[in-house]
Amino acid sequence: MKKYIAKIEPLNALKIGYEAHGQAEFTVEGNNLHIKVEMFDTPENIEHWEHFHGFPDGKEASVPTIEQDTNLDGYIDLIETEPVSGTTMVPFDDAPHEMNIPHDGYPVADANGHYEYEKDVPLDKLQAKFKEAFGSEDLQLDKRVVYVHGIPDSLALPDTVAGEVMCYGANTTLPIAAGKIEAAQD
Repeated sequence: MKKYIAKIEPLNALKIGYEAHGQAEFTVEGNNLHIKVEMFDTPENIEHWEHFHGFPDGKEASVPTIEQDTNLDGYIDLIETEPVSGTTMVPFDDAPHEMNIPHDGYPVADANGHYEYEKDVPLDKLQAKFKEAFGSEDLQLDKRVVYVHGIPDSLALPDTVAGEVMCYGANTTLPIAAGKIEAAQD
């Protein structure tokens, strides 16, 4: 059994007024990947996209800092995270092994901004889909970053905030928290 943990810290908190934080745990045992995410102080009563991001070539991904705000609008948007965190890879949704990123199948925070997500994923199916998308079946969890996204549509964003994905706007994709995945110490 291998276990990985990410301490998830707030992103864009000063701009959005939420200090979203929590923890993600990944446990690999046999042909099963168990994913558990618990978040606090997220925007309440809305769906939150959550994924791990990384580089297909195995380069180490890292959590963005305000230095990634290249257009100086005060927000670190989805596009600005790519140079340090790579691309969106695996969703923590209703079927992670299908790797269907843009859709409505993610956790919804309660009235207090809390949610728990827990899913057992068939590792062979996830690895096959991962290889199809990224050329390798090695998830390299310890080289990835967990992201939690999403603010209410009622929060106005400047036009400089990018991140539209299909029919989903920047309010859906704005990162609100992130954490580096690390191997758990025995």
